[in-house]
Amino acid sequence: MSLTQNEFDAILADPTKGIQDDIAWAEDEDHSPSVEFRVEVESDAGYPLFVCGSYNAEAGALSYVLIHRAAGRIYALDLGKDHHNPNCQNVGEKHKHSWKEPVRDKEAYVPMDITAGVHEPVAVWKQFCEEAAIKHVGKLSAPPPLQKEMFL
Repeated sequence: MSLTQNEFDAILADPTKGIQDDIAWAEDEDHSPSVEFRVEVESDAGYPLFVCGSYNAEAGALSYVLIHRAAGRIYALDLGKDHHNPNCQNVGEKHKHSWKEPVRDKEAYVPMDITAGVHEPVAVWKQFCEEAAIKHVGKLSAPPPLQKEMFL
């Protein structure tokens, strides 16, 4: 299913989007140094949405992604990873993806509303939720400290 611009705009502007539960980071299933989470986003309109978070303290990379079950990724924030737009513009290590017809989520821009840094995932989460009109009444826990493997 393809999402129209009007449908995306309505989803993003909907103030009833919310997450009720606390969110805890879990080990990446691929056993990388990343931690991640996935949580459902409820709304009065019943949009089929969820958010995924990914944080790699070692690489200095953080992402929060709003996913529509039928259309895929429709909105995202990435810190610590460069992005190259289809028009060959390099956007940089702090960028957002926002749905636009016909390029979908392929173009990114530098957000002025994200002031917290990559190693402040809880503060970035609050800014992401505020800008995406997602009301999170629970709390996002801090990621667990990075565990380096010891070689004997």
